[in-house]
Amino acid sequence: MSSPPLLEVHELSKVFPVKGGVLGKIVGGVRAVDRVSFSVQPGEIFGLVGESGCGKTTLGRMLLRLIEPSSGSVMFDGELITALDRKALRPFRRRMQMVFQDPFGSLNPRKTVGSIVGEPLRIAGIPSKEVDLEVGKLLNTVGLPEASSGRYPHEFSGGQRQRIGVARALILKPEFLLADEPVSALDVSIQAQILNLLMELKDHFSLTMLFISHDLRVIRSLCDRVAVMYLGRIVEVGPVEEIYTNPVHPYTEALIQSIPEPDPRKRKKGYGPEGEIPSPSAPPPGCHFHTRCPLKTDICLKVVPELSEREGGRRAACHVR
Repeated sequence: MSSPPLLEVHELSKVFPVKGGVLGKIVGGVRAVDRVSFSVQPGEIFGLVGESGCGKTTLGRMLLRLIEPSSGSVMFDGELITALDRKALRPFRRRMQMVFQDPFGSLNPRKTVGSIVGEPLRIAGIPSKEVDLEVGKLLNTVGLPEASSGRYPHEFSGGQRQRIGVARALILKPEFLLADEPVSALDVSIQAQILNLLMELKDHFSLTMLFISHDLRVIRSLCDRVAVMYLGRIVEVGPVEEIYTNPVHPYTEALIQSIPEPDPRKRKKGYGPEGEIPSPSAPPPGCHFHTRCPLKTDICLKVVPELSEREGGRRAACHVR
């Protein structure tokens, strides 16, 4: 019998209001996330992939209540955290942490590394001597010397700063870690180091992770399952290898086709998505991808496809396939 999900997301949506006119009245809305549902099992690395602007980061921040959802629910370890007030939510903050995309902008330049990493423990009331010991141990664990605690963020490279960000997220020993494109701002050689570090830390701390990326190569090397997002909706979800080797949704196939292949003999033949991504403030009716899909039919222009079960433990939202 399988264990219950650690994280369950049901019909989660976020609409940002658009204001206009002299009085600044609300004249419309940007639907950044549109009725998204999925679950993450304990110990799993769940990937979230899609083009820039598809709503990945907004969705991730809603899971941690850094952004309040417009509708829908998030359950963590059986508790409906979207219904909790600020005080009741505080214990869950220790159990759910985040590694941010920008290793330069996510660290306070006026504080030392020891102060940045140890701040969550100080807020929790841990004595200073114990905080210093824990910070030193964790810096070693993420590949930085203990002496780093007295230095400032500007004295480190991008990869080292991201290690500091990872240490800050893990200092409270959380159960769930949300990594929002943690390697996209780093050089390729440093990306591999950070990805290997995350894999080691997952086993060391028994973490469950949600990994956000626009790079399917990174998702394939790291994740167990993946959800593909397009214009605020999940269009396909399932085991990484199944989706990578035999995609159902045309958008998933287009993403895979766009992965660079240096050897021309191994390049896949196919199509890329046509045209531009529609505006989330005025999404097309029916399937959002129909404006760029060469396989579209009349039903795609009118009816929203729902996620349905497919072979290989996948679900996909497509009328054609």
